[in-house]
Amino acid sequence: MSEPGAEAGTPGPRATAASPFWIWLALITGAYLAFVVALLVATATYSSPGDLLRALESREIRYATFLSLLTCSVTALLSLLVAVPAGYLLARARFRFKAVVEAALDIPIVLPPMVLGLCLLIFFQTRLGGLIESAVPFTYTVYGVVLAQFVIGAAFAIRTMRGSFENLSARPEEVAMTLGCSRGRAVWLVTLPAAWKGMLAAMSIAWARSLGEFGPVLVFAGATRMRTEVLPTTVWLELSVGNLESAVAVSLLLVLFAMLVLVAIRWAGEKV
Repeated sequence: MSEPGAEAGTPGPRATAASPFWIWLALITGAYLAFVVALLVATATYSSPGDLLRALESREIRYATFLSLLTCSVTALLSLLVAVPAGYLLARARFRFKAVVEAALDIPIVLPPMVLGLCLLIFFQTRLGGLIESAVPFTYTVYGVVLAQFVIGAAFAIRTMRGSFENLSARPEEVAMTLGCSRGRAVWLVTLPAAWKGMLAAMSIAWARSLGEFGPVLVFAGATRMRTEVLPTTVWLELSVGNLESAVAVSLLLVLFAMLVLVAIRWAGEKV
């Protein structure tokens, strides 16, 4: 008979005992974690708190902070509107060329950021893009910032929602349908309330990815002061003129926002 706790996927007593295998794993993990912590500590202690506060009092940096928070929040909401139906479709539906669709939806994740920004820029030079641009100007505008963030944020949100729906049992939804609900009503009344943690995680991931986007925003929306400047482009602008203290201050602000988002994701019980 197998030992208690020795079922597949569950480490038994022998697996938890100290051994060279687990010690090596702990050393590798600890070394990487120590390096990440050392990077953050070095950045945090580079300048004095007074220098950091003075940098954050800059009118340009305050504007970039406000615009980043605004555009990331809008992007997270838009990403969720796409991620919920797309994630449900990929998790529950069976159709031809599903693998092709899944791969296509992952393209923004694997595509180099600068290339994605260039694709957006070229698209709005086409006839269709020109028609859209005549109604809503995207190129080198705040709308362009949101669009550049959305293309990548939505791809990560879709992945998250698909995993969330796959981990939910379909039985409650099927029971609701046998009681007279249409599939859409069953999803609205039964599945979505059960998937609220996944939706929170999807929004958080889209928000965090949007906050750190630099390449697509720079190429497609530009980095104009007091107009399309967001925090990642602020770091680049400050470094380009030699204001290292300001760049460090903005970097620490980005780290703080990222940590808050990671706490929200972990609280939601989802894995990135």
